[in-house]
Amino acid sequence: MYHIILFDGVCNLCNSSVNFVIRHDSKNKFKFAALQSDTGNELVQKYEIDPRETDSIILIQGKNHYIKSSAALRIAKDLSGVYPLLFVFMIIPPFIRNWVYDYIAKNRYKWYGKMDNCMIPTKELKDKFL
Repeated sequence: MYHIILFDGVCNLCNSSVNFVIRHDSKNKFKFAALQSDTGNELVQKYEIDPRETDSIILIQGKNHYIKSSAALRIAKDLSGVYPLLFVFMIIPPFIRNWVYDYIAKNRYKWYGKMDNCMIPTKELKDKFL
């Protein structure tokens, strides 16, 4: 069973993060969908996720979903290399982790830019996207 990462498809930082996860997903655990896509909208509705809570990343694992820093750290836990060690930051209270996450998310377009359209995966990566 795979995990689903919903991401902001027009955000350059989010797209770079998706590419990073793909490169470090040696166990092939993740599939992706842009929040702006039909699939992304369907999953947000299915899991009753309030899009005002987060507009940058959502992780769906089975019947559970995670947002913000919890999503990012749970994703890191399943990557290859040293990245699973980042999961130790889960001991930090969510209000602190999410304050940092929200600060970056709020400024992501200003710092990293924004695309006019969602990323279109290459033929090689097409099976990674829903």
